[in-house]
Amino acid sequence: MPRSLHICLFLLFVWESLHAAEPSQRPNIVLILGDDIGFECLNCYGGTSYKTPHLDALAASGLKFDHCHSQPLCTPTRVQIMTGLYNQRNYIRFGILDPQATTFAHLLKQAGYKTCIAGKWQLEGGLDGPNKFGFDEYCLWQVNRRPARYPNPGLEINGRQVDYTDGQYGPDLVSDYLCDFIARHQDAPFFAYYPMILPHSPFVPTPDSDDWDPTVLGPERGQGKNKYFTDMVCYTDKMVGKVVARLDELGLRDNTLVIFTGDNGTNQKITSRLGDREYPGGKGKTSDNGTHVALLASWPKVIRPGRTCDDLIDFTDVLPTLVEVGGATLPDGIPFDGASFAPQLRGESGTPREWIYCWYERDGKRNKVSRHARDKQYKLYADGRYFDVVADPLEEQTLGQTLAPEAADRRAKLQAVLDRMRVESDPS
Repeated sequence: MPRSLHICLFLLFVWESLHAAEPSQRPNIVLILGDDIGFECLNCYGGTSYKTPHLDALAASGLKFDHCHSQPLCTPTRVQIMTGLYNQRNYIRFGILDPQATTFAHLLKQAGYKTCIAGKWQLEGGLDGPNKFGFDEYCLWQVNRRPARYPNPGLEINGRQVDYTDGQYGPDLVSDYLCDFIARHQDAPFFAYYPMILPHSPFVPTPDSDDWDPTVLGPERGQGKNKYFTDMVCYTDKMVGKVVARLDELGLRDNTLVIFTGDNGTNQKITSRLGDREYPGGKGKTSDNGTHVALLASWPKVIRPGRTCDDLIDFTDVLPTLVEVGGATLPDGIPFDGASFAPQLRGESGTPREWIYCWYERDGKRNKVSRHARDKQYKLYADGRYFDVVADPLEEQTLGQTLAPEAADRRAKLQAVLDRMRVESDPS
């Protein structure tokens, strides 16, 4: 072969390699986190109490995970999903993110992504807190104050406090901002994190409710009325559809990874229908109804539609997944706990987890922490309680001391996980 042809082929290879790494070829990423919505609220998981057509369409267009678990409450989940670490490593107390934390926004921004967060913050840090944690832009509720979040809300937008009084609805405003961010950065890879305000209490009318009142002003009082939870789940679904529709309108849908999940189980005051049975909300509990959440992933360019994944996932897995998908790099010196499920998105088997772990105490009081390790069927607490969560998802009857061989073997393996994950400050 002539030398000139060798050179041409080499240059062509270099050109293709460089262009394969161009930012325009990397996927956009939209991560949506519902607030207080368990898996049982979605039709695609067997829920029958609410209408969720947009979420069901998202599931049908991609991959539905059947075994995803969050933390039992909002701040512990937000800290874990953003940092890829179990709470024992970096949880301080409710409502705060460790100022020294490295987040998925930091890592994607370093890799060339434009980054935005819109929705609910609840992590302190002042008006520049979201920027310090890696977000170029933000439009948030509950940064350094707690005004109304639904009709006529008070928001923080890129360092400014903005109070609305003309009948605006908080979820509309933050989703508008997110959609505008997507439009403004459609030519560069972007990471849009949407920790939703909905459907957290107070349960109040939405703009689609018959008795919506746009004149309501002032701070929130009480929990509202349970009957409005149905309207709020429907509006949650509507907001997801709105973001996906904007991606479609801009021609970005094909190469955008859209992930939807929830931050914990449904409010304990809400009981929903799951198939032919009632399923009580378990927010704040470590039982399955407090941690079992939906996880949907849609990326038309990569994920084949209509698939289901049976692998165990917890929220430490989200950061390494986004880092892999975005071509970013995990920094040295941070003991990330999660495992990327990017291979599963691509249709590969990956390396499924044999167990997941939970370290939970709302206020960070380490002498009162609840710890457990689990697989898809069994859950073992550090205090010795052991449950078959397939047969007993609400953990009403602990397994006795006499176990079948398989259950005994699984218990030993989960005990080894608890022993390995225990830190000095944990109670014995």
